[in-house]
Amino acid sequence: MPIALFLLQAAPAGKTSAALAAMIPIILTALAVLFAISLYNGLVRARVRTREAWSGIDVQLKRRASLIPNLVQTVRGYATHEHEVFAEVAQARGALAKAAGPAAAAAADGFLTQALGRLMAVAENYPALQAAGNFSQLQTELADTEEKVAYARQFYNQNALNYNTRIQSFPGNVFAGMFRFEPVAFFTAEPSVNEDIQVSFAKV
Repeated sequence: MPIALFLLQAAPAGKTSAALAAMIPIILTALAVLFAISLYNGLVRARVRTREAWSGIDVQLKRRASLIPNLVQTVRGYATHEHEVFAEVAQARGALAKAAGPAAAAAADGFLTQALGRLMAVAENYPALQAAGNFSQLQTELADTEEKVAYARQFYNQNALNYNTRIQSFPGNVFAGMFRFEPVAFFTAEPSVNEDIQVSFAKV
């Protein structure tokens, strides 16, 4: 039997009422503290899940990035004069490499996606390139990676929405202000890359 309950039962009725009245503020304070701890921990978990979700995008972007240099070099082997397209891919990748955070990465990613689209359009003009086994394999791997990036992007945006809602809703916004929980940006661009691309323009 809890000691507090035993003392209440053993005490006279008048003293019991007084003891209960004295314990109410303590109980309310304890509940408030527990609620605050639970709320803070919930915000921390939401932020951690968002960061983990972003790392998932980062992994897939790097995986896709590792395929692009080979793709560029394969196309260049058949279309050596398409320097402008190759330069655009390199420039787009450079912009993405300098982007900091989901919002900036998303904007740079759109530029890179357009550049890759033009690279693939160039490849369509070379039937021998289309028939090359290594080119087909790279296309398949890129398509697979893009699907994974799309899934990772959706997962991240869901976690970002949950986290942003928590820190902007009462009473979470109170703790967000006190403990500097900052909102995160959504990643809304097309699948991208996140590694520097080394493109050689030397003629073969």
